[in-house]
This record gives sequence, C-alpha cells and structure tokens, in this order.
Amino acid sequence: MPYGRCETAVGGPLPLSGLPGSIGETGAVRVLLIEDEVGLTKALSRGLTAEGFTVDVAHDGLDGFHLASEGEYAAIVLDIMLPGMNGYQVCRKLRESAVWTPILMLTAKTGEYDEAEALDTGADDFLSKPFSFLVLVARLRALARRGSAPRPVMLSCDDLSLDPATRECRRCDQAIELTAREYALLEHLLRADGAVVSKRVLLDAVWGLDADDANVVEVYVGYLRRKIDVPFGRQSLVTVRGVGYRMVTDAT
Repeated sequence: MPYGRCETAVGGPLPLSGLPGSIGETGAVRVLLIEDEVGLTKALSRGLTAEGFTVDVAHDGLDGFHLASEGEYAAIVLDIMLPGMNGYQVCRKLRESAVWTPILMLTAKTGEYDEAEALDTGADDFLSKPFSFLVLVARLRALARRGSAPRPVMLSCDDLSLDPATRECRRCDQAIELTAREYALLEHLLRADGAVVSKRVLLDAVWGLDADDANVVEVYVGYLRRKIDVPFGRQSLVTVRGVGYRMVTDAT
C-alpha cells in the first residue's frame, strides 16, 4: 500500500546477515530518515524498526546533514522538501564532503525533473510519493548491500571520461550530453572496471523496481552507443552475448 498516508508496515522481518553498514546495539542495520512530515516519519520509523532496522530521525536538512556527516549509516532516506536545507543541498554537500553513504531520495509523485536532479546531485536511488513500504524496504536492502565505498573522482575508459562531481561526460575532449538514465547506465558500467554486468543488475541499479522488462536496458545501451561510440568510430560498450555488457579499451 502507498506510503505518504502513514499506513502500518507489512511484511516479515528483514534478513540482516550479509548486509554491510553500521550495526546497532541489537544487531540491526542502522539507517537515517530525514523527513519533516511528523506523521510519515513516525509511521516509517515504526515500520522500519519492525523490519529489523535501527532508525535515527532528523526533521530538517541542517540536522540531517549533521547526523549524516557524523554518524555511520548503511543508508539514508532523504526527502526533497525540507526546512533549513533542502534534500538536493543535503545530498550535494554530503558528496562534496566525501560522505558516500547510499542515499534514497523521496521525490514528488510525478517528479520526472525531481528524479533527474536527485541523480545529478549524487543520490543512488529515488522513490516517488506515495510509495509502497515494501518497495522502500527492498530498495534499502539493495542500498545496504551496495555499501558506501569511496567513489573515484573520475571514471574513464581510454579517452572516454565521466566526472561524478560535475556529471560531465567527454570523449576526445568533446562534451557528450547524456540523459539521467544514460548517465546512470554509463556510470554503473564504468564502475565495473571492465567486468561484465548483467541486464538484471543494470535494470536494478538504474531503474530500480520501476521496470521489470530487461528490453529497456537494450534500448538504452543503443542510445548510449550512439552518443559515446558511433560518432567517434569506437566500440567501447560491447555486448557479451547471453550475459550482459562491459566497457573495453582499444576496441575500434
């Protein structure tokens, strides 16, 4: 059932084994919830606690930024509309401060631009209000598994570069304009450092639970190739038939 109207939590307890991140005194995975709607905050805190999480709460952006900077969390749930400092500002300042805790940003129901800006400022995932509590828990599990390892300042493959700080993509010193989805897809492939990434993994990482058709990955791989490879006579984004995709060097 959609959250944002404070329904009670449903579902079984969260399996904690194998999840990285800060562990609370009871062994629960610790998350930070930054949300100014008191009723929603109480409902989410109660539900997440029932699912096995330890939950810290901040009701404004300034407190949220302070807690996220000082504490150790497996993941952060961050609303956009916050007093003091909005969610975009919180996310951007955390990344500028080299705080790499995975961030799930809560966006408007029809917020296509909100979603794009959430990714642009450094969020790892987003969820539109009203949302399913079960989906929230599933995404927090995925983010906790991903962990908060430091991210390279610059990602590259030969003369193709991607700057996570500015979200600028360049090849042969020529700027390449990417959509939010294309950027997220390329970033995930570059972070794999030449390893093969399956369609299923890409679908989960880039589209989350919003899509279950792996064909969308093929479509966007095609879009990406037409921007980063074809105009430059390159073949850096290759298909590993029956497995997935990888970035390679010196493929012309």
